[in-house]
Amino acid sequence: MTDQTSDMSVQATRAHRPPRTEFCVYFGIIFLATLPLACLTWALSALKSGGLPEKGPVARAWSQARIITPMIFSA
Repeated sequence: MTDQTSDMSVQATRAHRPPRTEFCVYFGIIFLATLPLACLTWALSALKSGGLPEKGPVARAWSQARIITPMIFSA
């Protein structure tokens, strides 16, 4: 008789990996949703400091999407 419960590591790693297409769709939606707010905060930061901030609005929105999207898939 074969013990089929010993090879659970392969199934466990596949179960926790999100589908690539679904992740990209969510990332795109979140990126587009955070872009207007990132533009606003970038402009306010530029006005407050009197110069251009190091990160642009697209980089800010991209980093926010990189933070938020995995949170959705880990829940």
